[in-house]
Amino acid sequence: MYICTGQEKRSNNKKYQYMEIVTIEKKTFELWKQRFESFVGRMDALCLPLRRKQDKWLDNSEACRLLNVSSRTMQTYRDTGKLPYSQINCKIYYKASDVETFILNQVKNTPKT
Repeated sequence: MYICTGQEKRSNNKKYQYMEIVTIEKKTFELWKQRFESFVGRMDALCLPLRRKQDKWLDNSEACRLLNVSSRTMQTYRDTGKLPYSQINCKIYYKASDVETFILNQVKNTPKT
C-alpha cells in the first residue's frame, strides 16, 4: 500500500510542495481504517444530539399558513412580542420551536360542563 503525503519546503521565500510516497502493510492500513471508522462513529454519536437541537426556520408565509393567520396578524404578533422572530434584510423568519410554543400557549382550556 502506498500513501502520498504533501510536504512543503521553503527556498528563497518561495513555497514548494512535493509528494512523498510511504509504503505500509495492508494489515496496518486495515487497522488504521478500522480505527478511523470507529472515530467517525463516536463523533457522529456525539454530534447527533446537536443536530437534533438545530431548529428549522420558517419564513413569514410558512408561519402564516401554519397558524392560519394573515401576514398582518403576524405583524401584530411581532409588534406585541408574542412571537420572537429574526429579520435578514427584508425577510422575516421564525424558529419552528417558537411557533410551536406560541401555539401551545394559545390553547385555551375549555370550561367543563
